[in-house]
Amino acid sequence: MGKSLQFDEAARRAMERGVNILADTVKVTLGPKGRNVVIAKSYGAPLITNDGVTIAKEIELSDPAENMGAQLVKQVAEKTNDVAGDGTTTATVLAQAMVKEGLRNLAAGAQPMELKYGIEQAVSALTEELRKNSTAVSGKAQIADVATISAQDKAIGDLIAEAMDKVGKDGVITVEESSTTGLELDFTEGMQFDKGYISPYFVTDADRMETILEDAYILISGSKISALSEVLPVLEKVAQASKPLLIIAEDVEGEALSTLVVNRMRGTFASAAVKAPGFGDRRKSMLQDIAILTGGQVISAEVGLKLEQIDISMLGKARRVVITKDNTTIIDGAGNKTDVAARVTEIRREIENTDSDWDREKLQERVAKLAGGVCVIKVGAHTEVELKEKKHRLEDAISATRAAVEEGIVVGGGAALVHAASALDKDIGFDGDKAVGVRLVRKACDEPLRWIAENAGLEG
Repeated sequence: MGKSLQFDEAARRAMERGVNILADTVKVTLGPKGRNVVIAKSYGAPLITNDGVTIAKEIELSDPAENMGAQLVKQVAEKTNDVAGDGTTTATVLAQAMVKEGLRNLAAGAQPMELKYGIEQAVSALTEELRKNSTAVSGKAQIADVATISAQDKAIGDLIAEAMDKVGKDGVITVEESSTTGLELDFTEGMQFDKGYISPYFVTDADRMETILEDAYILISGSKISALSEVLPVLEKVAQASKPLLIIAEDVEGEALSTLVVNRMRGTFASAAVKAPGFGDRRKSMLQDIAILTGGQVISAEVGLKLEQIDISMLGKARRVVITKDNTTIIDGAGNKTDVAARVTEIRREIENTDSDWDREKLQERVAKLAGGVCVIKVGAHTEVELKEKKHRLEDAISATRAAVEEGIVVGGGAALVHAASALDKDIGFDGDKAVGVRLVRKACDEPLRWIAENAGLEG
């Protein structure tokens, strides 16, 4: 099939239509009186949500040029979600406003690269102004306020504040579905480290791009695994026990990886593989931490153990493992609490004896991972549709609260952008098309406030 080529104004207008279709669908959810969107699924119950990125992910347009425009704005929402975890609708509204004004100026003869430079400098100045206007979040009550506004539910806000109070700002908070109809908070042993699945084929929840293993065995190896013969004996033993398997190793590749993937795809054996966290001696120490937390052993030539010789009793165990592309969370490991406490004491002694600030920081991180634990918020509802919607709100509220604790809060309701935009009133020393780029960003800053008012039934 031949390629369809479009140029100049026709191409820009087609892409703008795609941008508008996606943004117009998303922006009805903005603000405290924003509407929900119902998304039909090819199987199962429909999804009700007011989360911008969730809506954006579902939009595919039949016209290729329009679809390109929609996909570009979808990237804006996805990037905002990756970095901040919330605020995706606001980001989409800003993107649409800037695209609209930018294309209007291009049609009037503006030079695109000059326009781009003005936009970049304006965004930089605006970001700096927002940072200056932000206030640090302190205390449980303020954390609860932030979470309540994000979730639009005081009960959820109070629960998240309690969870953050227990595990600290760097602690792990996860959301699980419950068979009850309310909300419960459960504090359990666990840890999170910054390595995700080696292959996306391990994903069990395609909507959220997560791998979830329940009641899993954990193989902890200090070396690289590539040959099938190395892992086949342990795979057979775990398969006989009808349990899923998580492999944590320096790397898993070649025949070993392809065997795990094929069995996962066929549904014959649930498994996942992640790379071990850290480097060098720190990696060895972290693997030992994981082994103690899960009640397993590190399989390494240094301690005289080979993969082919291991018994199932040498594997760690956890009630639940959640893996994303960036992180692995082990919840409720089967390790002995006395052993975990002894390990924490040992690391604290190392902290006292070290002279290096970097070593001290890394050791403190290990203590936080081992001693901090994991807060599990269990959410239930009367129907599947209500459960999914409530779970989405909870996850967004946790992300928004984390971002607020890390970077502070600003005045809500779109007002912060309007106030910060005053820093751009002098065009930050530019003229010509660069100044047009600055004014373009200045004008876009009014859009979130306008749509919050519009959705509340007031004059935008």
